[in-house]
Amino acid sequence: MKALITGGAGFIGSHLAEKLLSRGDEVHIIDDLSTGTIANIQHLKSSPLFHYHIDTITNQRLMTELVDLCDITYHLAAAVGVRLIVESPVRTMETNIRGTEIVLALAERKRKRVLITSTSEVYGKREHIPFREDDDLIMGPTSKGRWSYACSKAIDEFLAIAYWKEKKVPTVIVRLFNTVGPRQTGRYGMVIPNLVTQALTGEDMTVFGDGLQARCFTHVSDSVNSIVQIAAHPNANGEVYNIGTQEEITILDLARRIKLLTDSDSKIVFVPYEKAYEEGFEDMMRRVPDLTKAHKLIGYRPRVALDETLRSIIEDIRLRLLYQRTPEPIST
Repeated sequence: MKALITGGAGFIGSHLAEKLLSRGDEVHIIDDLSTGTIANIQHLKSSPLFHYHIDTITNQRLMTELVDLCDITYHLAAAVGVRLIVESPVRTMETNIRGTEIVLALAERKRKRVLITSTSEVYGKREHIPFREDDDLIMGPTSKGRWSYACSKAIDEFLAIAYWKEKKVPTVIVRLFNTVGPRQTGRYGMVIPNLVTQALTGEDMTVFGDGLQARCFTHVSDSVNSIVQIAAHPNANGEVYNIGTQEEITILDLARRIKLLTDSDSKIVFVPYEKAYEEGFEDMMRRVPDLTKAHKLIGYRPRVALDETLRSIIEDIRLRLLYQRTPEPIST
């Protein structure tokens, strides 16, 4: 099997590449390194089955070649992170929608399979828990840039399903619920890497709002394993699947858990949303997935519990901080 991963040098993309290589697939990735990093794929570059391209997916000549060469495209390239989305809504919409249009149009030529990664953000301001794939989506006002990401990913889903129904391009969509793990960066507002880094460095641990907003954090290995299984399933065409965990925790309790696991002396401090992001910022108080549909298709159950997930991230960030502090050897 030959696979193309857009956004393959990103956090999830690099883990997906690693998974596919481990089972003997030939893997091609494309990434413009706007949020991904070469460090994420450095350990894969020695494999003869691994090929990487530093470019944007809007390079249609290169994308035409890659989609034609590969049997399946895992489309992960997207603007990510709350901070980046709030600060750059134009880039968010252009990257997400235009990129998906290109991938689907190229796949149509030879009916190549496409898996689209979407997000729990598309559920918007829904309050009824748990979220089912066929639930109505409730978005915030267009005046709030925070909702541009959710809307753009919803359009991606509409496009993917339309390409299956109208043009018979085999597509499938997975909605990921807060995927976390080693290699994730806090640069764009990802909560766990930020809290862990603050705890390990003795900085104040910042919790936005009152900290009572709750999330279900999924270890990247659970997300990647399910992505691969769903992409290969013959009955998944034109469908949407939630992937996540139902182990819910408030952000305040998350900060306390990280503080305990790192044996940190850091203080937990509260930062108003308007100071962290923008005036009138709106957040979802809860995001809990209904996993029935994915379980029926592939027997999906999350395997990694929250504490194990946190320990893996703490160890990863601890090593990264140590590497940053290690002085370069003096040449003689």
